[in-house]
Amino acid sequence: MVNNIIKILLLVVILVLVYLVYDSVMRPVRFNKEVTKRSDAVIQNLKDIRSAQMAYKNINNNYTGSFDTLLDFLRNGEIPVVKMVPDPEDTTFSKTITDTLGYIPVIDSLFGNRHDFDVNHLKLIPFTDNEEFGMEAGIIEKGGVEVNVFEVKVHYKVFLAGMNQQMVVNLIAAREQIEKYPGLKVGSMEEASTDGNWE
Repeated sequence: MVNNIIKILLLVVILVLVYLVYDSVMRPVRFNKEVTKRSDAVIQNLKDIRSAQMAYKNINNNYTGSFDTLLDFLRNGEIPVVKMVPDPEDTTFSKTITDTLGYIPVIDSLFGNRHDFDVNHLKLIPFTDNEEFGMEAGIIEKGGVEVNVFEVKVHYKVFLAGMNQQMVVNLIAAREQIEKYPGLKVGSMEEASTDGNWE
């Protein structure tokens, strides 16, 4: 009888230890999987913002630091549809004439094939309580030339909120240790770049 109780207790202890070992191995795996899921959603928004900023710059010759302006541009802006034809007076066929055929809405041009796209969610950081991305735009000087730039970013602690706090702190510290922004961003206020830091 006592032997059976000891065997049962040992079995329970073994099962608890197996679970604890399994959980300690799986915790970082689950964390990394959730980081990837959240990062992918944030990156998609950042790519969409970059596309909108580039279209805005093509029309207005500069970027905007205002989401209100950018979203209004997406909702109401139009992009000319241009056809290039050879200049009939040019016998060398090296000159062209551009002919504007019409205009299409910016939102259809950029996101017409995305059925899930909602312009109102563009500025909102996924996995947060409707917090907005930080966005700046301006002009910097590079090599004696003025260059239009923009930057949109979000810190890890914002969109990874609610996850294992120590693992988030470790992730941030690892990025800071190699002098990289501890989060996701696209563009730069210091360089003439529209790249994302995940690329």
